[in-house]
Amino acid sequence: MQRVCFLLKVRADRLDEYRERHAAVWPEMLEALSATGWHNYSLFLRDDGLLVGYLETEDFAAAVAGMEATDVNARWQAEMAPFFESLDGARPDEAMQPLTEVFHLA
Repeated sequence: MQRVCFLLKVRADRLDEYRERHAAVWPEMLEALSATGWHNYSLFLRDDGLLVGYLETEDFAAAVAGMEATDVNARWQAEMAPFFESLDGARPDEAMQPLTEVFHLA
């Protein structure tokens, strides 16, 4: 099982709405994430907008590709893109660059 961690930056003026959106993620989005191998998926948001994402999956590239093939993901990413800084035209899911794990205590 791969552990994947990534960072993104939420716009300071959209923090409250971002929290609200994630308190009510669409059921079909949750189903698609589970079906494509996203497990133990968590998002942590700091007050300055730093977003830390963590998930576990058998194959991150396959999990991302699986979500890219879903209609619900295209709709979700289009709605979420305006919440983020520095995407440079990419969707939020395209901007997730996994961090290198340097330590793990099992």
